[in-house]
Amino acid sequence: MILGPKKLLQLVKSKKLVEGLSERELTNPEGTGFDLRLGEVYKISGKAFLGETHRQTPDITLIKKFGKDKSIKVKPGDFYLFKTIEKINLPVNLSAAILPRTTTFRSGLFLRTGPVQPGYQGELTFGIKNEGPVNVEVEMGARFAHVIFSEIKGSGSSYRGQWQGGRVSATKREKQV
Repeated sequence: MILGPKKLLQLVKSKKLVEGLSERELTNPEGTGFDLRLGEVYKISGKAFLGETHRQTPDITLIKKFGKDKSIKVKPGDFYLFKTIEKINLPVNLSAAILPRTTTFRSGLFLRTGPVQPGYQGELTFGIKNEGPVNVEVEMGARFAHVIFSEIKGSGSSYRGQWQGGRVSATKREKQV
């Protein structure tokens, strides 16, 4: 079952489900979850390895940060990692799904996301690629994604991966847990 904004706001207050929400989301959220804002932008380089038991993500360089930089121009073909301002604190009975806001893809930007597992705590990082024909300027702090929370029926298990805490990249090849 997807949780609605009234229940989510109760969990924000009682359990810190999401920290750092904008005033808009705290007072008048739209839809079935919360909009997430752009906090940091990273460029990837080097190499990556996705093995059966070990993984290594590419090198990253922080190129833009909310509060320091005004915006980023995403040119056709550009790929970046976008990290949220907001921090998620999922209890073991909830999971989350990330969707793009429609103005994100209407502008030619496609968001690459994955599930947010029960027990995860930290900011969220997504891939974003300009697959359109025009440059898109994105202000730091702009709403670009929407998070929806679902209750887990039956038993699940808590996230135990290396990305806990909002880490963006691995600094070396690591064994998966």
